[in-house]
Amino acid sequence: MLPMASDTDLTSSIAAQVRAAAAAGTPLRIRGGGSKDFYGQALTGKVLDMSRFAGVISYEPSELVVTARAGTPLAELEALLATQGQCLPFEPPHFQVRAPASPDPLTEPSAQATSGATVGGMVAAGLSGPARASAGAVRDFVLGVKLINGQGELLTFGGQVMKNVAGYDVSRLMVGAMGALGLLTEISLKVLPVAPAEATLVFELDQASALAQLHRWGGQALPLNASCWVRDDSAAARPELLFVRLRGAVAAVESACRKMTQDVPGTRLDNAVAGPDWQACRDLRLPFFTTASPDLGLWRLSLPQTAPPLDLPYAQLIEWHGGQRWLWAPRSAQTQVRQAATDVGGTATLFIASCVDSTGARGRFHPLKSPLDRIHQRLKAEFDPAGIFNRGRLYPEW
Repeated sequence: MLPMASDTDLTSSIAAQVRAAAAAGTPLRIRGGGSKDFYGQALTGKVLDMSRFAGVISYEPSELVVTARAGTPLAELEALLATQGQCLPFEPPHFQVRAPASPDPLTEPSAQATSGATVGGMVAAGLSGPARASAGAVRDFVLGVKLINGQGELLTFGGQVMKNVAGYDVSRLMVGAMGALGLLTEISLKVLPVAPAEATLVFELDQASALAQLHRWGGQALPLNASCWVRDDSAAARPELLFVRLRGAVAAVESACRKMTQDVPGTRLDNAVAGPDWQACRDLRLPFFTTASPDLGLWRLSLPQTAPPLDLPYAQLIEWHGGQRWLWAPRSAQTQVRQAATDVGGTATLFIASCVDSTGARGRFHPLKSPLDRIHQRLKAEFDPAGIFNRGRLYPEW
């Protein structure tokens, strides 16, 4: 049942806290479920807990639109959508299970998180799962937001329909801003029906061959939904495997399975087996994402899908048909990794580090080039003039 209580008192209370913090210059750390405490440059400031600001405000299945408070658990929202055969097609990660163990709460998905990922954290982090390359990113499904800026003002942007933007799209600007521009209170999202059919195929291909084959399939009328290339180090032969997920109409999926396995010898996996593996990929729980070495950091490279294999001597996992590449590299490899990403028109983020302060990285996120850096600084000054929101979380100088 949807909560019907007014948010006026809670919103006013939070806005008052923000105004007091701005007047005193006190930094605030925005927190929902804490599932992404590991992500970003640093965690500083007085915790502003948004978990109490939860609940689905409105849901119109026939209109494919849902509006939820920022502190709403993501699992709760997805469960509600599932009752109507609908979903968030960009598959936002949950990170409810810790990645590599670490005593430092700044470095790994939080073991303290009891509510898990929240809708506000999903938007603030801007992270998408395996289907991102075909379904789109988080920002493509954000219709509108309500937020409290750094002066304690409640602002509304966008609405509940796709064609509601005139000028600067502030709603989508909040996606990936890590809470540095404002405190999200409500988010309206577009949702989609669950695909009628799904299938996962696996092929034994080296990295270069896998990328080339994905590009060939990408130019054809095939219901490609997700892909994952990785070397299976758990097997004695250490095979290099390409997993491809298809989603769509039953006839389209079945036809694609036949065609693709004719192009390249492959095997169709049982959905009951493949489904949990895709969820594990989404939440960084595959064996690839575990490491016992404190000297390695997990890097996330965002590249053009057509980028060739990178000349880097580190273990890699490739998603999004080549567009997202994960690798484990030592702290000393920062310059090498970022240069390799830059050379092909991409960026590199230090996603998980064994110790934030000893990585040697100038920042967890790829440095911005001019004039983007100036645009970001001006936006920060406009939305949060006192610099109180998530100070240092996105960039050290903020």
